[in-house]
Amino acid sequence: MNKIKTVCLTAAIASSSFSFAGGLLTNTNQNIAFNRMMSREASIGIDGVYFNPAGVAFLGQGHHLSLNWQLAYQDRSIKNDYQLFTNNVNNPFTPRTFKGKAFAPVIPSLQYAYNKGRWSFQANLALAGGGGKCTFDNGLGSFEKIVSETAMGACKLAQVVDGVAAQYGVPAVFSSKFGKDGKYTYDSYMHGRQYYYGISIGAAYKVNDNFAVYGGVRTVYALCNYYGYVRDIKVGNMPLYQVLDPTKTTAADIELSCDQTGLGFTPMIGVDFKTDRWNFSAKYEFKTRMRLKNKSVNQTPSIGNLDGNLRNAYLAGGVPEAAADAILSNQNVQGATTMLKKQFNAELGEAIGEYEDGKKIEGDIPALLTVGVGYKPIDDLRINVGFHWFDDKHATSYNNRQDKLDRGTFEYSAGVEYDLNKKFTVSTGWQRTSYGMTNDYMDDKSFIVSSNSVGVGGVIHLSKKMDLQVAYFHTFYETMKTQKNNYSADFTRNNNVFGVGLDINF
Repeated sequence: MNKIKTVCLTAAIASSSFSFAGGLLTNTNQNIAFNRMMSREASIGIDGVYFNPAGVAFLGQGHHLSLNWQLAYQDRSIKNDYQLFTNNVNNPFTPRTFKGKAFAPVIPSLQYAYNKGRWSFQANLALAGGGGKCTFDNGLGSFEKIVSETAMGACKLAQVVDGVAAQYGVPAVFSSKFGKDGKYTYDSYMHGRQYYYGISIGAAYKVNDNFAVYGGVRTVYALCNYYGYVRDIKVGNMPLYQVLDPTKTTAADIELSCDQTGLGFTPMIGVDFKTDRWNFSAKYEFKTRMRLKNKSVNQTPSIGNLDGNLRNAYLAGGVPEAAADAILSNQNVQGATTMLKKQFNAELGEAIGEYEDGKKIEGDIPALLTVGVGYKPIDDLRINVGFHWFDDKHATSYNNRQDKLDRGTFEYSAGVEYDLNKKFTVSTGWQRTSYGMTNDYMDDKSFIVSSNSVGVGGVIHLSKKMDLQVAYFHTFYETMKTQKNNYSADFTRNNNVFGVGLDINF
């Protein structure tokens, strides 16, 4: 029983990582041009308000606007192998695969620039991070792992109590109800939602015909919600609530209902240098200090009345009061119950700490460095390569979990676009994302794996002032295998994103 509270709170973070492209907390698919080409750091276009803001200064004079809509969906699969899963009465098999679905039907973004003289004044509205919902209808492997261990622990405690009871001629009450094999049933569910709204403003200045600089700031507002539960836990023939509080059928239920909000600011700088058929760019986003404030209504079981409830169970069964007191005051029984309560309370405090009502939680967005190189071998053909570095190791997270990472995230990209004629442009691209995950960091709380993404799409030039962009990209995720004691987990995902955008110059 001591670890069961941890389950729902652990699962909340498992559902919180919704980024469809980019680092641990950063969305980089903020324009359809990225979806169709994947490498936009060295491109000069209205999408550069996010990817290459200094380069936007080289666009024509006047207003430039880009409106974007994306639909993304993702399947997540965790294959867990744990011997105690065979004690699940309804599903006595191991390994077991737990599946979740993340769906974001509307991921909007808007980029705007007004160029006048040497200046370019810019604004960007987008989901800087998150942007979806994820549901695990049957909970996670960590849910069941804890329930299975709880069932086995309850059986062992029952054996200790009944062993002492036999010395007083009292029948084995608890073992007959809990059983000896750790058989269990339960019901669980987890749902998470995370949105990081980003609004950035900035200005670029064209120093000369070849060189431009940029400075700006992004305001990030985080809005997250987590809901989950573990209910109806039954060990052997006994509902677990009867041990904790037999007057309440929900006494052993755990329910998490937490809203988180936070506000952060990201200073940004950038440069762009173009010469002949080459273009070079760089952008640096400083770390965003985020503190998420909890507003929670959580239900947690209490183990403090365990001795009293065991005593009441004896008395209700007709055991003499003197015998009941003698059994429960026995040194072995006292040692077992005291250890159980101490461990439960310690882990309860650790688990509830992140989601206590009114508490502020560290959740920094890491600093980001991007560099890009673009080349036009002919006027109709453009080739780009790019690199991203997310400084995850220095972005503070709850309990300094970032220290468990080997390094920050690296991304490499390449893309090409070609003008078929005056009406159509086609493009494709590739991006490699490599996270610094370790066996200690990877679990249900941080489900993300390295990947390769491929995008395709094109542009329909509706007029001299209006372009329609369409794109699709798919991410091929690797499978990361972890082993902790006798519990193994294989993590992988499957990701698809569709997008349409309209660019207007006026």
